[in-house]
Amino acid sequence: MLNPRPPVGEGQVKVAAEPTARLSLDAGNNRSYSVCAFMTQELKMAKDYYSILGVERNADAATIKKSYRKLAQKYHPDKNPGDTKAEEQFKKITEAYAVLSDAEKRKQYDQFGDAGFHQRFSQEDIFRNMNFGDIFGASGGEDIFSQLFGGSRGRAPRRPAKGQDYSMQISIPFRLAVQGGERRVDYRSDGRVEQINVRIPPGIEKGGKLRVAGKGGTNPAGGPPGDLFLQIDIEPDPIFTRDGHDLQVRAEIPYSGICLGTAIEVPTLDTPKRVKVPAGMQPGQKIRLRGYGVAASGKRPAGDLYAIIEVSVPKNLTHEQQELLEQLKALDL
Repeated sequence: MLNPRPPVGEGQVKVAAEPTARLSLDAGNNRSYSVCAFMTQELKMAKDYYSILGVERNADAATIKKSYRKLAQKYHPDKNPGDTKAEEQFKKITEAYAVLSDAEKRKQYDQFGDAGFHQRFSQEDIFRNMNFGDIFGASGGEDIFSQLFGGSRGRAPRRPAKGQDYSMQISIPFRLAVQGGERRVDYRSDGRVEQINVRIPPGIEKGGKLRVAGKGGTNPAGGPPGDLFLQIDIEPDPIFTRDGHDLQVRAEIPYSGICLGTAIEVPTLDTPKRVKVPAGMQPGQKIRLRGYGVAASGKRPAGDLYAIIEVSVPKNLTHEQQELLEQLKALDL
């Protein structure tokens, strides 16, 4: 069912057509530098925000902020007039800081990698509600996007409001959610039905959201249309279950195989893989198949597949089997 959503909030707005926001190097400096005008570039090439800021992936917020402040002072165009390389580097570190300094954006970036992250966040989303005042000084730290929509100093004309955003729940197969791919969605809007192809990133989880830009409500006043947000539900799989980025499958082994060791075929998302089961393995223990779980995405490696060992107990025994088991019983086995 299609449900209207209220006007977009944090993290859900398309990039502005006329980016004009500015950052000053410090409060006493009258020179200023346009930041957002550069931010729509370089999306095609994957970026490693951690490398750009020179920090480890487990760096805390204080370390990230300290590194950005140091680099911003080094590369700010007010200190490097006419230096295009410094200018480009300043763009990169500012975008990296805008993502890594925000806990939710950083989580999304770590989970889905650069490509998946930029499918969820436009450039304006990245800089939304960012405040650089404690780094550049009060006059240079005004909210970038309040200026972009006609805030203080009248630096930008107010853009027409967007149309209403819509939300719709869709259900996708388990394997599509794990491996990624495309899904055709029948979408009804403004009295007409439209088929849209949606790219599903590998590893999307139940309850995750995908944004389809420009597929929301129209704006009678002439502003841009709203967006369509797809809330993901995932159908169960008859063979596999999922734990984060890992998959699990049950593997039944006869009693003799548990005692003596054996080899079994474990189903995977592709073709079955033959693995050895060591003698004495206990029910409930797991055999790990590295890299056979949720497909890799961006910087995130593929998950693993775990075969959970179960003992296959026959319901009916042949006469010979029963005699042999009686002998084993006599030997306390």
